[in-house]
Amino acid sequence: MTSGTMTDGKQKELARCGPFAAQLAKQSGALIMGYYGTGVAVERKADASPVTIADREAEALMRREIAKAFPAHQVLGEEAGLSGPEDSAWRWVLDPIDGTKSFIHGVPLFGTLIALLHEGQPVLGAIHLPTSGDLVLGIQGQPTTLNGKAVRVKETTRLEEATFCVTSTRSVAEHGFWPGYEALQRRVRLVRGWGDCYGHFLVATGRADIMFDAVMNLWDIAALKPCIEGAGGRITDAQGDPQGNDSALSTNGYLHDEVLAILQGRDG
Repeated sequence: MTSGTMTDGKQKELARCGPFAAQLAKQSGALIMGYYGTGVAVERKADASPVTIADREAEALMRREIAKAFPAHQVLGEEAGLSGPEDSAWRWVLDPIDGTKSFIHGVPLFGTLIALLHEGQPVLGAIHLPTSGDLVLGIQGQPTTLNGKAVRVKETTRLEEATFCVTSTRSVAEHGFWPGYEALQRRVRLVRGWGDCYGHFLVATGRADIMFDAVMNLWDIAALKPCIEGAGGRITDAQGDPQGNDSALSTNGYLHDEVLAILQGRDG
C-alpha cells in the first residue's frame, strides 16, 4: 500500500495524529496491563479465535478517545467493526491486542496495533508492546521511530546470515506455504517463533531480517506498513503485492524478492 501525496491541510491533520496515536497507545496499554496475568475469562468469536475483556475494553477506550479528538474520522476495529461518517477520507484501524493467545498464556509477546488510513492507504502506524512500553511509530514521509529515536532495518544481504520469524507453522501448512517454509528455514541462520506483531516489530527495529504471517486481516497489517517502510524495509503479501492484506511478509528489503521466490517455490 503506497500512500499518495497529500495537501498541506491533510499533512497538518496527519501531524496532529502522530502524538495522539502515541498517547492512545499508552492509555490502551495501561488498561491491558491491568488485566495481564490475572486469568481473565476467554470467549470464542464466530471464527473460533479467542477474545477477552481486555481486547474489548481497550478497543472501546481507543474508540472513545478518537471520537472526541477526531469526530470526522471513521474507526474500524477488530472487535466492534466500522463506525463513524461514511464519507470520511480518514479511517483509524485498531487491533487492541494482536497476539491474544500470547496474552492469555502470560507470554509478553503481544501488542496493540493502531493505524490511520487516508483514502484507503496507511499513512500512520503504531506498534505498542504494553509489557515493555516500547512504541514503534511510522508516519508517512518520516523515519520510523522507537520510543522517539529513529530506527532502521538490518543490512543483511545473505539469507545464510538472516534471522527469520514466523507466527504459526500450523497456519503456514494450512495455507499451502509448507514446502517454501521448509526450504527457507534451511537457508537462514536462525528461525524463531517470535510471532504476531512482535516479529514485525523486530524487523522494523533492526533485530530480525524476515517475518512471515500466512494469514492476516486489515487490522493486523495496516499499522505495520508505515513502520516497516519508514525503517527502510519492505512489506507485501505472500504473492508480493504491497496492497495485499491476507498475509504479510516483512523483510529488510534486501532479501525480499529472494524470500518471496522461495515461499512461492520459484527458487529452484
